[in-house]
Amino acid sequence: MAISVDTVYQRVLTLANKEQRGYITPQEFNLLANQAQMSIFESYFFSKNLRDRQEDDRTPEVDETDISELMGRKLGPFLSVEDLTVNATTFPSTVGVNGVQVDVFHTGRVFHNNMVCQKVSINEAQRMTRSKRHYAGLLGTGAIYSDNVVTNRDVLVYASSATYDSTSDALITTPVTSGVSVECFRVPIDVNWAYVVVGTNKKALYNANAAVDFELHRSEEDTVVNKILELSGIVMNKPGLMELAHQKSANELNLQKV
Repeated sequence: MAISVDTVYQRVLTLANKEQRGYITPQEFNLLANQAQMSIFESYFFSKNLRDRQEDDRTPEVDETDISELMGRKLGPFLSVEDLTVNATTFPSTVGVNGVQVDVFHTGRVFHNNMVCQKVSINEAQRMTRSKRHYAGLLGTGAIYSDNVVTNRDVLVYASSATYDSTSDALITTPVTSGVSVECFRVPIDVNWAYVVVGTNKKALYNANAAVDFELHRSEEDTVVNKILELSGIVMNKPGLMELAHQKSANELNLQKV
């Protein structure tokens, strides 16, 4: 379930007006809302990478399964598995969403014939595909892949098949050219608090039919509101709003600790 862009805007206006800290126009809100959404989205990957690196340092009181499931739900809307092009070596730069091409932000696991490939270093890939002894280990793992140094290629995938050259006592292997796919995490679609101008005072009236909600997980609503208030203080030179955002963030952090 997405976060309503109108709900967030009204909360931001209510907090700003309540504290008499300044007004945020619809144009300003749309700009800040997209910055806030992207900032929160990017933080998911920092948290994911940090958790992966610290996997052996888990706190007993923390249920890592619940955390991983929540992260999966947060990233799920942005994830798709895309076929690789150009001889199965080039990652896609965009993915289609409702007929619109959206930029890919991050790539994840690589697959060959729908099976997860094992990632190895470039040197390890060379050893495993040129040595009979190392290749024997590859037969039990399926396909492998490595980052690539060849121009215009992102990845090289090797499946467990090769030809042995008895003359040179070497294996002859070539990267696979089909059946390769990759996890792609796209960027969020731009938020838009759409409106029409009405009345002699030219008031902005919310247009739900043209609006675009946040794609972030519904649990992020408070974070989105605080982030927009914080950015308002920095970008729009409204320090009172930034002070309010910091105060609310500190209060929420204290509640979480309790």
